[in-house]
Amino acid sequence: MEIQNNIFSYATLLKQVKARVALAQKKAIYAANEEMLTMYWDIGKLLSESQKQIGWGNNALERLSKDLKNDYPKVKGFSSRNCRCMIQFYKEYNQELTIWQRAVAKLETPDIILPIKQLSWSHNIALVQKVKDHKARYWYMIQCIRNGWTRDFLVEAINQDYYNIHGALANNFDATLPEIQAKQVKETLKDPYIFDMLTFTDEYDERDVELGLIKHIEKFLLQMGAGFAFMGRQYHIEVSEKDFYIDILMYNAFMHRYLVVELKRGEFQPEYIGKLNFYCSAVDDILCREGDNQTIGLLLCQNKDRIMAEYALRDVHKPIGISDYELGRALPKDIKSGLPSIEELENKLSRELQDSEDTI
Repeated sequence: MEIQNNIFSYATLLKQVKARVALAQKKAIYAANEEMLTMYWDIGKLLSESQKQIGWGNNALERLSKDLKNDYPKVKGFSSRNCRCMIQFYKEYNQELTIWQRAVAKLETPDIILPIKQLSWSHNIALVQKVKDHKARYWYMIQCIRNGWTRDFLVEAINQDYYNIHGALANNFDATLPEIQAKQVKETLKDPYIFDMLTFTDEYDERDVELGLIKHIEKFLLQMGAGFAFMGRQYHIEVSEKDFYIDILMYNAFMHRYLVVELKRGEFQPEYIGKLNFYCSAVDDILCREGDNQTIGLLLCQNKDRIMAEYALRDVHKPIGISDYELGRALPKDIKSGLPSIEELENKLSRELQDSEDTI
């Protein structure tokens, strides 16, 4: 028995040590990618500023590329084409801040830092060149990271306009709110919301999703964004001596307004809007105090037809947005053994980082 315990203890220890080594390797890969992106940005800055001062043309860039290849024969990524991409990368994020803060300032999205660091050079350049709308660019970044999109798949998704098909928040804010407020609300709300802390292996309904979000309230609030406070689940309001219950009620301290959230499993249905419109009116009358702005509604469904959603919102006078939400995916036990190991994933990531230098 003692021998078996020792064997078990050693196996556990070995597993823990290997997990720590794997974590360090993964961090090293990400750190190498971040350093490469920073280097490319710095070179882009040098080339851009030199071009302004001296006015050199493509011949000088070809010469520079040749010299760099001669001096660093084992380092790839110094083709004249890639050097031009470095200039473009610098010009895209050229505020007087650090490179990652520049990205934040440009995209007006605080958590954009992490996506840029985690995406390869080829991913970043494809986004800079093909997606000029910054909110759309951020959406594509998140999809690449969460879904493991390759650079080629990303380009195809951009060509197919995935953002406007799947990722653009359907809303009537421009028609129901003053211009400045409409802009603020659209920048605050998202599409889709990723509730990957929730996974269900069996049948579930809206109530299960609500309870799961409240159980993970901290992650839920982080996903909702800055300034949101949770006011209650199945929040009770009384209208004409009848009881009604709002799925989730929130308040945003920055916008000074309530947010009524209705959760629906499955596809969007036009009749959902009438109930949400009713709740927004009731909250405006019952809960709002002096200084509060107009209540907004957010319908979360698992899939929406954008055209149908826009029709449903057209003549609604309360500000409402319709967004998709995604849950974490529980993997069946019988296929987990077929998944790649941490080491295999790390090797794949390492190869992709190396290949990305040669793609441009």
